[in-house]
Amino acid sequence: MHTMLEILTNPLLGPVRHGFFTRKGGASSGLFSGLNCGYGSSDQGEIVAINRARVAEAMGVPVTRLATVHQVHSAEVVTLREGCDPTEAAKQRADAMVTAVPGIALGVLTADCQPILLADPQAGVIGALHAGWKGALGGIIEATVGAMNDLGATHIRAVIGPTISQRAYEVGEDFMDAFLAEDPGHHRFFAGGPNGRPMFDLPSFGLSRLREAGVEAEWTGHCTYSDPERFYSYRRTTHNSEADYGRLISVIVL
Repeated sequence: MHTMLEILTNPLLGPVRHGFFTRKGGASSGLFSGLNCGYGSSDQGEIVAINRARVAEAMGVPVTRLATVHQVHSAEVVTLREGCDPTEAAKQRADAMVTAVPGIALGVLTADCQPILLADPQAGVIGALHAGWKGALGGIIEATVGAMNDLGATHIRAVIGPTISQRAYEVGEDFMDAFLAEDPGHHRFFAGGPNGRPMFDLPSFGLSRLREAGVEAEWTGHCTYSDPERFYSYRRTTHNSEADYGRLISVIVL
């Protein structure tokens, strides 16, 4: 059954074990059909636990070494140090984790927002962050890079996993104004949509923030909204008037 898991990887992260998991191969059913790893959903907790155990096994760690945080669209980063209990991270309201400790798997949950995995293989430092538009605009990317630098990282590489693409991300004028107020140059991340409303390019914005922070970065090119067979999507769920949605997990471990 575990062979059915689908794990997307990227050579930019090199020898560091990592994976952007799709919804394939999980135990959830109905709306959550597949590998739903979000306790924040109304899916059964014991089923989510089974899914997370499969993910941990695929990453070569016990499930007690899989850390996730209570994500709140902030710029807060948790540093996991030697001797910590990775499961305790779940109590922290934050949107990123970094560590230099081998054997701790850092996991972020998404359903349209950007999952970003980061690594400096030479320094032995990794990071994982959740960045929707709010977190990206609020500085979560820079905060994570800074926390990795504090642990000794100097040459960080990052990969943005499956996220909502520009063609599926229609926003309001007020949304665009919030970005332009910070920097008029942000207009390059917006294009006119079929309904005359702006379309926002979240992964391009993420890439630009990463590169400005001195990080070599790529996006896997997968759009969560456009591929219901493989990905959960908050926006697609909303458009389809469904009651709830699953959460994808992306994981990295030294």
